[in-house]
Order: sequence, then structure tokens, then C-alpha cells
Amino acid sequence: MNIAFIPLRCGSKSIPFKNIKEFCGKPLVYWNLKAIEESKSIDIVYVATDCKEVIETIEEFNFKKVTIYERDPQNARDISPTEDVMLEFLTKHKQDDNDLFLLVQATSPITQSYDFDNAISQLIDSKKDSLLTVVNEKRFFWNKNGTPMNYDYKNRPRRQDFEGFFLENGAFYINRVKNILKDKNRLSGEIDLYVMNDYTSIEIDEPLDWHIAESYMKEHILKNENKNKKKIKLFLSDVDGTLTDAGMYYDNEGNELKKFNTHDGKGFELLRKAGVKTGIITSENTKIVENRAKKLKVDYLYQGVEYGGKLDIAKMICKKENLSLDEVAYIGDDINCKELLSAVGKAACPSNSLSEIKELYSIIKLNKEGGSGAVREFIELLIKESLI
Repeated sequence: MNIAFIPLRCGSKSIPFKNIKEFCGKPLVYWNLKAIEESKSIDIVYVATDCKEVIETIEEFNFKKVTIYERDPQNARDISPTEDVMLEFLTKHKQDDNDLFLLVQATSPITQSYDFDNAISQLIDSKKDSLLTVVNEKRFFWNKNGTPMNYDYKNRPRRQDFEGFFLENGAFYINRVKNILKDKNRLSGEIDLYVMNDYTSIEIDEPLDWHIAESYMKEHILKNENKNKKKIKLFLSDVDGTLTDAGMYYDNEGNELKKFNTHDGKGFELLRKAGVKTGIITSENTKIVENRAKKLKVDYLYQGVEYGGKLDIAKMICKKENLSLDEVAYIGDDINCKELLSAVGKAACPSNSLSEIKELYSIIKLNKEGGSGAVREFIELLIKESLI
């Protein structure tokens, strides 16, 4: 078994609650957990923390590989070495001696899933005992006494011909459980080096590091991810609790009424102008929704859809429009939306949605409630991410 281990403390003097502070739109620890979740080689990740806020934040992600380990307070102090909490965990949670144990540091959020997978394969192939991540630093270093440390200044090499030094970047370390217990260290025996990209050299310890790391993440990771994302060509929405506030209203004659939001209507207009097809899929069947759909000028309206049928409807529309589900965005709030929300390229839910929906992996939890502009908020996010 390959085990990842992320130690997170509550306290941080330089950046308060930095492990859950927003970094590129998500809590800092999210990025490593996402990479581990997507890793083909890591079986489980234990997050060792003493912090209620950290636990609550992580539980919102609904990552399948994550298990919380509540570390002893004495090993969560400023002066506590990381090895102490590693040994505490391995003493309390017996693991197989030959299990690979990855110490992952949340302060290096740029680490990708392929880094974990490639490093594990490299260590196994090398037959060495442990591994650490590094970057190749091609800088000239000097000793305090004025003598060069790593080059001859009389024969200054060109950068492309300079071998340089290998700088420990602190992203992660791999060792076997038996070695950690024996040597009481994250590294031991014959050590292998896994070389990462230059921009991963930054570790977030100070506020300035934060801004630099965010710039690197946006430039080298997020920009490329957005390039590879398919554009949204079909936008689908639920009705009750999404386009409406889920309230039940009646006039004096007992006629049912629904409250819609004009800002959402403008959102559908923006989609139409951008050439995006639109649709409404709902389990109810009312003249009110039919009238609203006409007002919004949606391309598709399906009412009276039975439980579990929304995904089938979406697939049918995709077939007709020659689209894939990756090119579909859907917003819904209740259990009958779950299957479709889990299948589309972009999924979102209003802030007052059912808890089971808000816990779906990769769903966008919007700030606004259903009927209060949540649909418009989702549309604007898609536009901001250049997916429309």
C-alpha cells in the first residue's frame, strides 16, 4: 500500500490559518489533496491535524481517499518536528513494514498527481531506500570568505552548460514504514532524487511566498488546465430550488405561483448571445414553468422527468446536438439532480442545496441561494473561466 500523510497545524505565526486560507480560489490544502485523489499510485491519504476548522474545511471536499487523523496536541506545537507526528501516527496505526509512506507538505501546492506517480515508480525502479523532491538550481554560490562554492569564476560557464546544484524543494518525501520507525527520520539509507520543475521551488512560509506561488500556479498549472477544458456548449438547469426559491405560493383562488429572478433571465440572454444552447429539465409539470421557459427562450424544455431520468434526457440532447457531456454545464439542488451533476463537465449548486449535493466531488458551491441569482452567478463564473 502507498500511504500519503499531510501534517496540518492550526497555528501559523506568519500567515494565520494558512493551510485553509484561499489559494487560487480554493483552500491551500485542497491542491495537494486533489493531486493525491487523482494519483493512480496513492491508495489513501491521512491528514494529521489538531484543528477543528481544518477538519471542517477538508470534509467539504468529499475526497474519497482522505481520512482525518487527530494528532496529539503536544506534537502540534511550533517547535514540534514533523518526524514526531509521523512516528506518533505509525505507532498508533500499524502499517505493513514495506508500505511506502509519502510525507506531503501543503506549503507546496503546485505538486501534481503525475509527480507522485512518477516519483513512486522511480523509487521502486531504483531500488533505493528513500526519495526526496528537488529542483535543479543553476545559480552561482559563494562562501562567506569570498571563495566560490560551486564554480570557477575565472571560467564562468554558460547556464546551459552548468550542471548546478539540486535544491530540496520540500514538496514530498518517500520512505518505507520500517525505515521511518527504525531511523526516526523521513529519509534514510540510499537516497534518490526526484527532479521537479523550476517553479516548484517555492515553499509558502511568508506572505510574499504566497503571492509568488499563486502567480506560478496560475501561469504554469491553471492556465494549461483551462486550455485543455472543453468549452460549454449546452447549459441545463433545474427549476425548483434553482431557478426558484423552492417556496410554494398560492393566490386566493388556490392557484400555484412560483417566484423567479430577473437576473437569472439576463444570464440566459448572455448564453444565447454566446451561441450556447440552453435547456430546463424538471420533475414537475406546470404551465408556469412552460411560460417561464418561453420567456427565457430556452432551446429545450423537459417537464415531468421521473427520478433518475435527467441524465438520460441530457444524453439525448447531447446526441441530437452532437455534443459530449464534458461540454455540458448543469445546475441543480436536490437528490434527483445528483446523477446528472456527477456526469457533466461543469456542475454547480445554490448555497441552500441539499447537503448530499454540496458534498459532490468537484461541484461548484455557489454563494447565492436558489431563486436569488444563483443561476446567473454560475453563468458568470463560466464566462470568467473562458468556458463560454
